[in-house]
Amino acid sequence: MWVWQLALAVGFGIGSAVIPVMNAEAYVLGVGVSGALDPVVAAVGVSVGQTLGKVAMFLAVRYRPGYAAKKGKESKPVHLNTRRGRFIQWNRDISKRLLDALSDRRWGVPVTLLSSSVGIPPLYGVALIAGASRMGVVTFTLSVLTGRLARFITLALGVGLF
Repeated sequence: MWVWQLALAVGFGIGSAVIPVMNAEAYVLGVGVSGALDPVVAAVGVSVGQTLGKVAMFLAVRYRPGYAAKKGKESKPVHLNTRRGRFIQWNRDISKRLLDALSDRRWGVPVTLLSSSVGIPPLYGVALIAGASRMGVVTFTLSVLTGRLARFITLALGVGLF
């Protein structure tokens, strides 16, 4: 019976990793409250599924067509006297800082762990930016899996107390 629960949870985890409207936390809590399925098995399955989905996003960014050709190009200049131009420049600066942090060995793993366990910064964005960084696939995978397991097993055990 637990194999089907695990397969269902992995499938939901993959879907929720790519489609933000599908809430994995709500799934784990719902499974725990209903008592129909084992919440710890659901938490492990959702963690594995979310990791697979985020790694797929990571690889899609890393190996997208034309990425190598665009890598050395300068971005278009913006007019800083307009609100739109200042917003674009602010967005570029934040993205560059996060890209540099994820590329650095000292900060890449802690930022990814924090993102995958607490949700700050959002893991969806971190997965996309990490794909453009120099972070390794194995490093990204292990840190996302560790953070997601901590998050969802804590939720499952918390629900199991009630």
